[in-house]
Amino acid sequence: MRARTRLAIGAVSAVAGAALLTGCGDAGSSGTDAPQTSASGAGCAPVAGQQLIALQDDKKLQNSDNVIPAVNSKAANPQLIAALDKVSAALDTPKLIQLNKAVNEDRKTPKVAAEEFASANNLTAGIAKGPGGDITVGAGNFAESQILGELYRIALSAAGYQVKVQQIGNRELYEPALQKGEIQVVPEYAATMAEFLNAKEKGGTPPPISSPDINTTLTALRAQGDKVGITFGTPAAAQDQNAFAVTQAFADKYGVRTLSELAAKCSGSATVLGGPPECEQQRAFCLPGLQKTYGLSVGKFSSLDQGGPLTKSGLRDGSISVGLIFSSDSVFATS
Repeated sequence: MRARTRLAIGAVSAVAGAALLTGCGDAGSSGTDAPQTSASGAGCAPVAGQQLIALQDDKKLQNSDNVIPAVNSKAANPQLIAALDKVSAALDTPKLIQLNKAVNEDRKTPKVAAEEFASANNLTAGIAKGPGGDITVGAGNFAESQILGELYRIALSAAGYQVKVQQIGNRELYEPALQKGEIQVVPEYAATMAEFLNAKEKGGTPPPISSPDINTTLTALRAQGDKVGITFGTPAAAQDQNAFAVTQAFADKYGVRTLSELAAKCSGSATVLGGPPECEQQRAFCLPGLQKTYGLSVGKFSSLDQGGPLTKSGLRDGSISVGLIFSSDSVFATS
């Protein structure tokens, strides 16, 4: 499982335990079915298939979790930020999916995948030299963060810095290290980081400050960063957020490509939603959000994991109709 979760934004404290950072489907993911949820209508029974697709979040249930460079403010200077922003400019979600595929399925190292991407996309072209010096890029304990860390290394090296990438672990570990200057740069996710800093400052479960609109989220994020000495660069178009996946065969059979279509055509007793245990009642952007924003009702919730092997297997073998997976997962790669 990855080191952060999109489920918790605006729903629980971002500093309570490791709920934001340790893959919320790990504990208690027995794969057993939860009690049936009240639903009327026939619904849409699962349809087995190998190819998975993400349904479009056409009403913007999820917040704007764009990839964004986070920098210790004492280390920030225009050349360093500009070099990191080159990475942001080169990344959209389809490219991030392909990078994850290169590592998770094609078995390349994050370093090799990043170097191939940098070469193919002229990543270092036009990067101006900065004052130089040593820079440590922190990375979370999941492949995507390590790939992004390597891309930052390439861009900063082109700007004249001596750069190393250090895998640190979860956000509770690397965020304090970033504040203290023990690391200088880390790849982050805008909405998740905004809520993490917000909850760390205020404690408990404060009202969310992030939004589906990236500009609103960015304003809140930068205000929080100013309080703790963290500067943020330009967000990439690439996002990694909660996504609700179905098999291609399911989408074709029922004619659904968006979450609105899923709700309109598939609300009912035959529809089975799979995800981590917290999805059923505790996470505002999971089943409660689908119910509130889209009016979706399901017949059964299956307690599995978030974007892990249980959810993917449940979709592919026809045990669940729809499952929660990260939007940049390599499973969505088209080639």
